[in-house]
Amino acid sequence: MAELKCILWDVDGTLADTERDGHRVAFNMAFEEAGLERRWDVATYGELLKVTGGKERMQFDIERGGMAAMPYERIAELHARKTIHYQTLIADGLIPLRTGVLRLLEAAYEAGITLGISTTTTPAALDALIEHSLGKEWFDRFAVLAAGDIVPAKKPAPDIYLYAMEALGVTAENTLALEDSSNGWLSAQAAGLKCVITVNDYTAKQDFEGADLVVSELGDAGREAITVLSNKHNLNNLEYVTLSHLQGIMEK
Repeated sequence: MAELKCILWDVDGTLADTERDGHRVAFNMAFEEAGLERRWDVATYGELLKVTGGKERMQFDIERGGMAAMPYERIAELHARKTIHYQTLIADGLIPLRTGVLRLLEAAYEAGITLGISTTTTPAALDALIEHSLGKEWFDRFAVLAAGDIVPAKKPAPDIYLYAMEALGVTAENTLALEDSSNGWLSAQAAGLKCVITVNDYTAKQDFEGADLVVSELGDAGREAITVLSNKHNLNNLEYVTLSHLQGIMEK
């Protein structure tokens, strides 16, 4: 029976619904600023989310004919400008945390569970979300902030999770991942982690076969009960996801 000692959080779509109304909007602001005609609508960005990483999404869109060809240096410049726009959106309070995130983070922190971030988003974008949506104290409460290009291969490769666990000195046996997408689930699975999925509009129909728990959101007391899409371990009382539920998953 394994003990829950560490929780590693994905960011985009998991901590906050950042994709549709955050990153997508910021990309379009950067494109417009640069005089490009390309705009990513909601449906198009949903397709591009199959590719992990913002610079990689632009390259993919170029290769399929959606954007005009440009050197990688130009892609990197556009992505840097996009990150600045994204930070502004967060600072303006336009990208709140998902329901239940702060509650579960605080419960785990108070219980002495090690908390970390494992994400493909840029460090600057992550820092902005922590500062403006969680609070500056969380820079110290997260024991590792594994983000961006710190590893060679992005999700669905397991690299970012393996990096975070090595940095923390924890093992997969005692670590649980929180994700929102199939690429995230595949990454966690490849790293040997148990995983809870909180889907969103972009990921609700993706394949999460084998995940330990798949829900509509983490939820909160006093709100409408969450929708449980998959409950591998037959956990009880799932009106909202609690620390006890996560501990129960590790014990299965």
